[in-house]
Amino acid sequence: MPATSHGRVLPPGTARRAPGPSGSVSVDVMRIHVVDHPLVAHKLTTLRDKRTDSPTFRRLADELVTLLAYEATRDVRTEQVDIETPVTATTGVRLSHPRPLVVPILRAGLGMLDGMVRLLPTAEVGFMGMVRNEETYAAHTYATRMPDDLSGRQVYVVDPMLATGGTLVAAIRELIKRGADDVTAICLLAAPEGVAVMEKELAGTPVTVVTAAVDERLNEARYIVPGLGDAGDRMYGTAG
Repeated sequence: MPATSHGRVLPPGTARRAPGPSGSVSVDVMRIHVVDHPLVAHKLTTLRDKRTDSPTFRRLADELVTLLAYEATRDVRTEQVDIETPVTATTGVRLSHPRPLVVPILRAGLGMLDGMVRLLPTAEVGFMGMVRNEETYAAHTYATRMPDDLSGRQVYVVDPMLATGGTLVAAIRELIKRGADDVTAICLLAAPEGVAVMEKELAGTPVTVVTAAVDERLNEARYIVPGLGDAGDRMYGTAG
């Protein structure tokens, strides 16, 4: 596999741990891109710290998403446009139509939305409400709000944790069913088990996963280790 400008492209199964050079892992047409940057590592460390309170967690998650989104949108589709500067005529680019669609997975994905639309203010926004069965770990969709036809759309799915992979697989399958031909999932953290599930279940699907780190493993409760705990609870607190 050829090297990329962002680091190394490694064979399947080798991007299983967080620390290391930024790079992409290609499996058919699926890529896993781990963003290696000091600011990303700094903010992620504070998010992991159990002493970080909810307001600080939300703010840092928002900032971290914007950094990840910068890498995730490197291949966003553009079109040429002619403009006039105060000095002369020139040619530039603008986002092409149809506009990108940002889809947070409720509820924790909502905490990542502002960081995405700050970078892509002209993007449209859809929503997917999904819940995981805590016994079978299967994902169930309870609400959707997005166009029925996503043909030709670049879609950015935001969900803090790629743990078992079930939620993202179900979400991306729904997007592909609606015609999306270019899907990028942006996650704060990923587990190797979840990456493996996506590699298996979405093989041959045009998907990229952008994350700040691929951690060690899942524990018995299917939490990412070392991870950062339950992202939704840490963003919003627990109610009930």
